[in-house]
Amino acid sequence: MTINLAVFASGRGSNFKAILDAIEEGKCDAKVLCLVTDNPAAAAINYAKEKNIPVLIFERKNYKTAIDFDNAILFELKKYPIDLIVLAGYMRIIRSKDFLNYYKNKIINIHPSLLPKYPGAHAQKDAFEAGEKISGLTIHIVNEILDGGPIIFQHKVDISDCKSAEEVANKILKYEHIYYPFIIDQIAKGKIVLSKF
Repeated sequence: MTINLAVFASGRGSNFKAILDAIEEGKCDAKVLCLVTDNPAAAAINYAKEKNIPVLIFERKNYKTAIDFDNAILFELKKYPIDLIVLAGYMRIIRSKDFLNYYKNKIINIHPSLLPKYPGAHAQKDAFEAGEKISGLTIHIVNEILDGGPIIFQHKVDISDCKSAEEVANKILKYEHIYYPFIIDQIAKGKIVLSKF
């Protein structure tokens, strides 16, 4: 069954593009109904426009609190028949309990470390500076705990030959582009049931 997605992205949108490419190639049984971004200059917007996907832009500065910001997004998202929210380089923490409850077990995120190690925005740098030989990626359900929701999938990546945090990030990113669309497809096919996590 084709699964309806809302994708959230704040920047270059490389994971968003990987998902769109996989859908086009028949490798991911999904349809992106909208892109949500907090950055009007996000490169991800260009990929959405190329595919005629609606873009919802919300700037944090326009809202008094983070919860007001999240609830404004929730209000708009309710207009779409969304099955799954996919965070793909979205650099904001969802703080609204109403939002998290409305889409309980329907929000996933990809994180560039083997959680619970190195949560937060600098995971690749943290792993590199700690001298890790193996890092990787984690796809998890989003809840109120930062990078702390139930883990759906992990993939280990050998980073022992990386000379910088940027090299670590680029090496892991290649695998993100493979596994994020794959896991979305597994959810669409019912092979991964998020409510069981």
